[in-house]
Amino acid sequence: MAATTIDEVIDQLDQIIDVECANNSCMAYFPILYRKVTVRIKEGILNNEFENNQRMEKLDVLFANRYIDAYECLGNNNPLTKSWKNAFEAAKNGKLLVMQHILLGINAHINLDLGIAVAETVGENGNMMDFENDFNKINAILGSMIANVEAKIISVSPLFGLLDKFGKGREDKLVSFSINIARDGAWLFANQYHISPNKAAELNSRDTIIATLAEKLITQKSWVLKYLVKTIYFFEKKDVSQIIVVLKND
Repeated sequence: MAATTIDEVIDQLDQIIDVECANNSCMAYFPILYRKVTVRIKEGILNNEFENNQRMEKLDVLFANRYIDAYECLGNNNPLTKSWKNAFEAAKNGKLLVMQHILLGINAHINLDLGIAVAETVGENGNMMDFENDFNKINAILGSMIANVEAKIISVSPLFGLLDKFGKGREDKLVSFSINIARDGAWLFANQYHISPNKAAELNSRDTIIATLAEKLITQKSWVLKYLVKTIYFFEKKDVSQIIVVLKND
């Protein structure tokens, strides 16, 4: 059932986290991060940090429901976007880094879902430019929390820092993925989707592009990065419950 308030979003994320933790599944990593972001946005709304706090809760709920709906579609074997399908199927891959699982969720949710949710929040007759400042505030929050997660990952993946050290300057999506680039792309897509006379076609076109990005987050082009990822993975903790404890901590 779709959430209607930000508190309901948090409750549903808790349910997903509990299920995936019980299954010892890597699909628990993204909703833990997402729950933290949602709680932080709720605090921002309560503290009147946004230009339009009521609109911000509407966005938060519409945005979250796209992830929740995709998760439920997976469980019910119903059709879902290719971007989320790739992210969820990657959880079955026992050779991916913790950060890869998180980035796959971010890729689907920011690069595809966010633009749609923003356009739906503004509405057919709304002005997108009125939303730009609050849009940037959301992404500033997300960006700061990603940096915090990266710091935590070092404690469960001691060699993770090598990826940044030796991967810099390469075009590989795993090392070049940027939350700022994702934000800018999401805003551009939101505007395109908002004015599109054929929103279904616009969504499908974007979904195909983002699903391809998901594949690039999983597969490294150079042998150096392939070897590096395998080495980092070898020394990374494998116990999902231990990793979840670290990611949950503030």
